[in-house]
Amino acid sequence: MKTRPLGKSGIDASVIAFGAWAIGGWTWGGADEQESIRAIHAFLDAGGTLIDTAPVYGFGRSEEVVGKAIADRRDRVVLATKCVMRWDLTDEQKQRAEKKFSTTDEMFDLPGQESNDSFDVYIYGGADGIREEVERSLKRLQTDVIDLYQTHWQNDSVPVAEKMGVLQELKQEGKIRAIGVSNASPAELDAYQAAGQLDVDQEKYSMLDREQEQSNLPKCHAEDTAFLAYSPLAQGLLTGKIDPDREYPEGDQRRFKDRFKPDNVRKVQAMLSPMQPIAERHGLSLAQVTMAWTLAQPGCSHVLCGARTPQQATDNAGAGSVELTEEELATITAAVSGYDGV
Repeated sequence: MKTRPLGKSGIDASVIAFGAWAIGGWTWGGADEQESIRAIHAFLDAGGTLIDTAPVYGFGRSEEVVGKAIADRRDRVVLATKCVMRWDLTDEQKQRAEKKFSTTDEMFDLPGQESNDSFDVYIYGGADGIREEVERSLKRLQTDVIDLYQTHWQNDSVPVAEKMGVLQELKQEGKIRAIGVSNASPAELDAYQAAGQLDVDQEKYSMLDREQEQSNLPKCHAEDTAFLAYSPLAQGLLTGKIDPDREYPEGDQRRFKDRFKPDNVRKVQAMLSPMQPIAERHGLSLAQVTMAWTLAQPGCSHVLCGARTPQQATDNAGAGSVELTEEELATITAAVSGYDGV
């Protein structure tokens, strides 16, 4: 497994990260705790070190499961979590917050309506809120330090200087080791960097989501900021294993997305087809080729891949040592550039 630095933090982390959204169960149709723990152990045993979670993934559930999984092997983990997505604000805090979506315990971004058991999730990065969150995360994760602490979204009215100020205080206090952001614009990256040392930017980036190539990716590359790509497999589409006629269960967000409709899945399969000979030549899966291509893009230092079983976690980790030739990368890029789906 290759490792790369998390920006200027002095922390090296595996280029493949374990993305722990799905093991929180929320929006993924549930999750089995023991199987999730076995998946995390398999990832670590395969050479992975970086595990990324967030409080909102299952409303604390993902962090709790990660905490249980790493309790006896904390020294092998580069532990990343996030803050500012809140479902438990006071009325006073809501005055400075931005509503992000309405949700139930099963589904977020409710499609068109709110149910009687729905509640609101806000973005709130006030210094008081971040301090509340870090203590709760430390407890759920069963640790005394978070290696990488990231603001999850950037849309509230709290000044970046206030957010960065409290993050730097937490770093000085030894509760966090590195500072990151997620879902940030280039201007927001500038604002964070003006207020202190920003180590990491985590953004959605995949073969199907390439907007970052014109914005944050080159910026991070030039400024020595680590770039963590989330959803590099487009929630499973880029594994090549999703059948066009697959039906998704209640509580699985993919059942509502146009990207997972049969016609679009067929377009994805057509795009992946030229990659199959490359995968076979290296003895790899399409998912591993996809991750290797993503890691080879200028500026992309790490990719975050979810896993719900030990086999998935081991397979993901296997992409961390793949080296594709320039010719193979060019073949893949040509196929990706020809994709005309959503």
